Amino acid sequence: MNLNQIFTNQRTGNNPNTKASRTDFQRDFDRIIFSSAFRRLQNKTQVFPLPGSVFVHNRLTHSLEVSSVGRSLGSIIGEFISENFKSDLTEESKGFYLHNLGNVIAAACLCHDVGNPAFGHSGEDAIASYFEKNEKDLKPKFNEREWADLVNFEGNANAIRVLAHQQQGKDEGGIQLTYTTLASIAKYPCEAIAKQKGILHRKKFGFFQNEKDIFLQITKGVHLISENEDPYIFKRHPFVWLVEAADDICYNIIDMEDAHRLGIVSTSDCEDLFFELVKSETDDVNRVKQKLSSISNDNEKISYLRAKVINALINKSIEIYKHHFITIFEGNLDKALLDIYKSENKVLQNIESFSIEKIYNHRAVVEIENAGYNVMYELLDHFIPSILKSKDERKSYDKMALKLLPKQFVYEEGTDYQKILGVIDFVSGMTDNYATDLYRKIKGIDIGMTV
Repeated sequence: MNLNQIFTNQRTGNNPNTKASRTDFQRDFDRIIFSSAFRRLQNKTQVFPLPGSVFVHNRLTHSLEVSSVGRSLGSIIGEFISENFKSDLTEESKGFYLHNLGNVIAAACLCHDVGNPAFGHSGEDAIASYFEKNEKDLKPKFNEREWADLVNFEGNANAIRVLAHQQQGKDEGGIQLTYTTLASIAKYPCEAIAKQKGILHRKKFGFFQNEKDIFLQITKGVHLISENEDPYIFKRHPFVWLVEAADDICYNIIDMEDAHRLGIVSTSDCEDLFFELVKSETDDVNRVKQKLSSISNDNEKISYLRAKVINALINKSIEIYKHHFITIFEGNLDKALLDIYKSENKVLQNIESFSIEKIYNHRAVVEIENAGYNVMYELLDHFIPSILKSKDERKSYDKMALKLLPKQFVYEEGTDYQKILGVIDFVSGMTDNYATDLYRKIKGIDIGMTV
């Protein structure tokens, strides 16, 4: 890879560049902020069901915080690249790394979760398992690669579709982001049939067959390193590691803070774990202790420690990224930045194991995952059998079901695969509340007119 060639202001949709006071990468950030896909994240579960009286994070607030951390990572690494590789950089590249890498990482972090359906990972599981459970009837309708997309449904791949796919009646190129921003969220740049456990960049997959051409345009635009062409497998883009680190930093720490606010985790447990991590990464422990002793409010104590922990993890991620820069640049690093740190820091391992035991397996979390799985599964089952029938075969109940599908999600002239993806677009884009409300109505649990 060439540091001068791994970024471009070329966008999906082939629109000509326009002169503006903002850079192309600042415009990416703004386009995401104003998009409906991003706005819907405000009512999608992060971990905990949204209780109303106690503030916890949803996908939108999580994405905003990840973006803030990502901007810091991108800005500092941009300075590092512009200073340490200045003899390799053109003047344009020096300006990009010094002034715009932070904007790219911030924008990518902002949209890294837009492909995730309602109810967290249980929503993804529901979509994938719908096709697994109906394999006998459905599999013959698709080729091998299309079927792999469906039975391995993946929010990361769906994000590329949400951001770049042209819906019925809408403009070409989706939100029309730069290839640079889109490449920065491609954690798994391979086809579904190439996914393989144990290989980081192939643990999942990064694009649906329907968006293969778009993804290949992106890879050419940013000169992604090709590993294989049949099926397509690429090395990760160097910017992906920063987006991933920002996400890992936030969910590792913020979920703990949310659990504390909800009373799931005690103040002493949360404080001890956070303090131990801060202590392992600072020489000024006494100042931290002194500050904590001056705060009497428990939530404020945890917020202070959370800020110190995030700062420590940002610094550590930067240190690791710099140390492994050439390996990252060549596409050969095989472990996430925070996983590298976790392997050498027992405290971070303790936070992870504590979170799995006390938070992610808490009854409230398990209940919402079970409920979400059933809601999403039943919604798919309401629409998919009807959309796959020809117009002549459809009964009145099929026609009534399809009237609930907005026009931009209906691909009547498309293949069965494209028709299915349209339904998935509709269902995966729903907020928790909308999905639950529609489920209750079509099941006859709630009957009555709402607007």
